[in-house]
Amino acid sequence: MPRTIEGDNDASRFRFAIVASRFNDDIVEGLLAGALDALTRRNVVDDNISLFRCPGAFEIPTVARSLCSSGRYNAVIALGCLLRGDTLHFEVLSHQVTLELSRVSVDTQVPIAFGVLTCDTQEQAEARSGRGDGNKGFEAAEAAIEMATLWRALRSSGT
Repeated sequence: MPRTIEGDNDASRFRFAIVASRFNDDIVEGLLAGALDALTRRNVVDDNISLFRCPGAFEIPTVARSLCSSGRYNAVIALGCLLRGDTLHFEVLSHQVTLELSRVSVDTQVPIAFGVLTCDTQEQAEARSGRGDGNKGFEAAEAAIEMATLWRALRSSGT
């Protein structure tokens, strides 16, 4: 069997930054509640979680780059909500935010968990940000935890 290196769920020693947009705040608040729930369940103390609010999803990558470059955080969790409208604005922003968050993570070598909803309707966004299973903020925080622990494993293995 090949040697397997993977992350785990012990996040008690890690620091996380959450970047959450204010636009579509009712949806983003649900994502934020889910992310905080996941971090708390994995023993991350409040002092190891920093929340940064920005106006909209377009601004998330710039804030994320600053946080990743600071060296203070083991992972960043990006939370926002883009809803399709009648113009191309949704497609442009969805593509740009996704591309830039990926670029920031690759450039800085700090994991960024993607919790930015890109939904056709308000109902879809509500279903993905509500309590219980399927909350994408919770899932993004879980991904951030696993990636932070994987990064630690990669660095300690000499890979």
